[in-house]
Amino acid sequence: MILVTGGLGMIGAHTARALVDLGEEVVVTTYRRTEVPSFLDGKVAVESLDVTDRDAFLALGKRYEISDIVHLAGTIPGEDPVGFFRADLAGLLNALDAARSWGVRRFAVASSIGVYIGRNEIPWHEELDLPSADLPHLIIAFKKAVEPITTHSLRGTGVEPVLLRIGSIWGPLMDPESAFSPRPPYISAVLRGEKPQALYADDGGDCCYAPDAGRAIALLTTAETLRHEIYNVSNGRPSTYREFVDAVQAAVPDAQANLLPGRQNGPGDDPYLDITRLTEETDFKPAFDTTAAVADYISWRTSNPR
Repeated sequence: MILVTGGLGMIGAHTARALVDLGEEVVVTTYRRTEVPSFLDGKVAVESLDVTDRDAFLALGKRYEISDIVHLAGTIPGEDPVGFFRADLAGLLNALDAARSWGVRRFAVASSIGVYIGRNEIPWHEELDLPSADLPHLIIAFKKAVEPITTHSLRGTGVEPVLLRIGSIWGPLMDPESAFSPRPPYISAVLRGEKPQALYADDGGDCCYAPDAGRAIALLTTAETLRHEIYNVSNGRPSTYREFVDAVQAAVPDAQANLLPGRQNGPGDDPYLDITRLTEETDFKPAFDTTAAVADYISWRTSNPR
């Protein structure tokens, strides 16, 4: 059985779904959310767990025979950065403790596209050295620290670490007014019959639909062998807001589009993730282009709040 922490969040739920589709038994943990999405209902075991509670975390191993862990649980920073780092570090260390205690085969953990900030090469690939940089968000700072903490904690244990440098993901179960992606808020406004906030046509960059990201993580978790520890998780191509808005208009012809010409900050290219390593080792291919993703998300949102 595979454990997915944060398994009712956007990426966690789609990872769990993909694992089930691969024939795996899955247990997901959740802390604040209680509603199980329809695509997981009755298909996974659900455990209420505060991942910062070490004893409760380790007790899962007495109820389930867990073979692999995908650690995606995390919090959103408030006004206290130390409190955020303390909580998410405690959760990570407890998950690592569990992996070591249970002797799991593989421990996959969420890192971030943001670890590459400061590199000018496009696309970003796993061979690049990570620069010292002034990171724009506490979550990115923590994810950058996750990588050495994980590899050093598992060294010599027989547990295989998999560092998931996850790209810009959006889709079902994302906060419909998310500050991390303009796509759900744009579509939310369209579905309300309102004019959405303007987007610049040539801005964009990395963008991956959540079901594709979940399937990529599931394939990395279940692969018979992996040749590396670090994998970019995205769809491997840049996307512009022009493509996105065109897809919205195709799905909702009477939508009030709001698209500005050019780029907000002048000429240039937005970064995106190279997924050659992922595709070569797992045969992953994205199932959703921009048009298909927008149509699927709008269909989902017509009967789901997020």
